[in-house]
Amino acid sequence: MSGKIAVKKFYGGLLRDILLMLNNADDYDVIIQVGKNQNIKEFRAHSNILRARSKYFKTALSENWIAKKNNLIEFKKPNISPDIFDIILKYIYTGKIRLTDESGEDILGLIVAFKEFLFNDILIYLEDCMIKYQLRWIQQNLVFVLHTVSKIPECKKLRDHCIKFIVEDPQMFITSKDFLSLDGDILFELLKRDDLQIEEIVIWDYLIKWVIEQTTGLGSENGDRTKWNNENCEALKEKLEKFIPLIRFSEISSDDFFDKIRPFEAIIPRNIYEEVLKYYMKGTLSEGITTLPPRVGMIDIESKIIKPKHAFIIANWIDRKDEKAIRNKSDLKYNFKRIYYSGWHGTNIMAINRVRDRCKDNQDPHLILVNQRQNTDNTFQQKSRNVVSQEKISQNFKKIYGEYISFISHNEGFIFSFENDNVKNTKISRNINDSISFNSFNESSGQNVHVKMSEYCNGNVVRKNENFVPKEVEIFIVYKIK
Repeated sequence: MSGKIAVKKFYGGLLRDILLMLNNADDYDVIIQVGKNQNIKEFRAHSNILRARSKYFKTALSENWIAKKNNLIEFKKPNISPDIFDIILKYIYTGKIRLTDESGEDILGLIVAFKEFLFNDILIYLEDCMIKYQLRWIQQNLVFVLHTVSKIPECKKLRDHCIKFIVEDPQMFITSKDFLSLDGDILFELLKRDDLQIEEIVIWDYLIKWVIEQTTGLGSENGDRTKWNNENCEALKEKLEKFIPLIRFSEISSDDFFDKIRPFEAIIPRNIYEEVLKYYMKGTLSEGITTLPPRVGMIDIESKIIKPKHAFIIANWIDRKDEKAIRNKSDLKYNFKRIYYSGWHGTNIMAINRVRDRCKDNQDPHLILVNQRQNTDNTFQQKSRNVVSQEKISQNFKKIYGEYISFISHNEGFIFSFENDNVKNTKISRNINDSISFNSFNESSGQNVHVKMSEYCNGNVVRKNENFVPKEVEIFIVYKIK
C-alpha cells in the first residue's frame, strides 16, 4: 500500500461482544443487589469493567471496601431501582443509553443515579431528554423536580426551566398544595426575584402558611394562632426572619396591613414591625427593611438600552394598563424586533429618519429608545459643596427617553422616560402633540444628532423643548403575537 496505513474501526462488533459478556456472563465476580422491599433484583458484572468505566466503582470495589462471599464481591444499592440500574449497567458496558417509554420520574431517577455513580458527562443528555419529552410532567411536579435538581449543579438548565414555569404562572404555583413543602433555600431565591407577577399580599399570605407548615409542632396540627405559646411564636419568628427583607411592604395596602400583617405582630421581629408600621403611618420606609424594587414581569427584548422589565412596562402602557399590572395569559403578547441601533454604524440622522419613514410607510407600530448622553455642565449641576464630583454624579445617572408610535389612532401613542433602571422612576405622557424628533446639531464638534422633545406641555417626562445629544438610539418594530 505504498507505505500508507489503512485504519478501519469495528466498534459495533466490539460493543456487541462486550454486551454478551454482561448478558451471558459465566466468569462474573461481582453480584450487585439493587432495590428494596418487593422490588429487588441481582445483577452480575465484572469488577475490571466496573472499575475501568466508573470512578465510583473504582473506589467502592477497592480492597478496603469490598465484602466477599464464595470469592464473589457482593454489593448493595437499595436506593436505586432495578429498572434504573439495568440502564446504567448497559451504559457502563456499551456506552449507549436507550430510552423508550421511560416516564419523567424514571429519567429524573436516572439523572440522580448517574450523578451518584459520577457519570457527569451523561447528565446534560438526560437533562435535554427531560426538557424535550417531559415538560408536562415537570410542570405537574415542579417542587419534586426542583428539590432534586437543585442538588445537582450540572442540571442548571433543567432548574432554570422549572423557575421559568413558576415565573410564568406564580399564582398557580404558590397556591398549590406542594408549595408548603418547598425547600426554604429555593423559596428564598424565588422571593428575591423582581419578576414574580403576583400581588405582594398574596406572597405574604402564603409565606405565613409556609412558615407555619415548616415549624415543628404547628402546621395542620396547630394552625390556630390564638393557641400558640411563646415557644411556638419564637420558632415561627426565627423561621420567618430571613424572608422579611424580601417582602415589598410598599406594595401592600394599609387595609391589607391591618387585616393580614398586623395579626402576626408577635412573630415579626419588633424593630422590623415598628419600621413597617411607621411606613403605613408616615409613608417612609427604612432601607434596613427593604431596598428591593416593586415586582414587575419581564418580556424578552434584544436591547442595549433597556432591560426586559422595562419592555414589560411598555407592553402594559401599549395595552393601557397600569405599568405594574399583572399580565395574564389572555393578554396580548408582544415581540420587539430591533431594526436600528446606533452602535452598528454610529448615530446618523439620515439613517434614523429613513428607518422611521419606512415604518410610517408600512404602518408598522414602532418603539424609539434614546439613552441620553450626560454632561456635567447641563442637566445636573452639583447643588452641595461636598466631595462628590459632577463627573461621579454623571456616571451614576442614566436617563432613557422613548416614544411608541401606533398607526391605529393618534391617542394610542405616547412618550415616556425611565431613570436609573428604577421602575419606580417612570413617566409617561399620552398628549397627541408629544414626540421625539432628531435634528442636526453642532456639526463642528462631530456630534451630528440631537434629540428634541417637541411641543411638550406639562413637563412630566421632560422640560418643554429640551434638547440633548443621544448616547445611543434604538428603533424596534412592535409585533402583536396572537
